[in-house]
Amino acid sequence: MDENGVQLGILPTREALQIAQERGLDLIEVAPQANPPVCRIMDYGKFKYLQAKREKEAQKKQHVTEVKSIRVRPGTDDHDLDFKLNNCIKFLKEGDKVKITVLFRSREITRPEMGQKVMEFFSNGCAEVGVVERPPTMEGRTMTMVLAPKPKGK
Repeated sequence: MDENGVQLGILPTREALQIAQERGLDLIEVAPQANPPVCRIMDYGKFKYLQAKREKEAQKKQHVTEVKSIRVRPGTDDHDLDFKLNNCIKFLKEGDKVKITVLFRSREITRPEMGQKVMEFFSNGCAEVGVVERPPTMEGRTMTMVLAPKPKGK
């Protein structure tokens, strides 16, 4: 194929190279596994530049999911929980996952139901923008839960 996309047919390699050199372009093998191999006459430098530009543009549109972390205690006040809930909703709307950690100190560990209430508060508050990816689990003196953004319907 030439630079305009017109098929030149099956040519010997030397003849194809000669045509490319006459036009001041390069002969590039596009499909080596085909029988016979498919080659194209084009400016290789321009081709690489446009390919890098397309990859960079595609990379701009990607969103890397981060795991944001929110730490609270079982006795955290309601106003502070509301503030952290708003942050959690903001993170989920941005497409990030949120790991909520309830830290138990000293005798608080004897009342894990208080930590469960905090986790329910977050899961109910974020229900419209997120889903529980990993339910609350106790790991030593911490209770953790992971929320993920709701999948967007098409």
